[in-house]
Amino acid sequence: MQEGHVYRRTDLVGSSSRSVSDAIETAIARAAKTLRHVEWFEVVEVRGRVQDGKVAQYQVALRVGFRVED
Repeated sequence: MQEGHVYRRTDLVGSSSRSVSDAIETAIARAAKTLRHVEWFEVVEVRGRVQDGKVAQYQVALRVGFRVED
């Protein structure tokens, strides 16, 4: 974060049947479509869904930070 900037945070949950990384990238890509100046993220929680004894879905809770325009 740079001095003098103001940031706002929002919470997101990304999901993927492939990986935790893919769930994060999905959430960030979607957020970037509607939020300008997305600059950072923080993983808050990782969880998932199990089906038939296998991981069926990864879910990642994120805090995403974006810079407030001047």
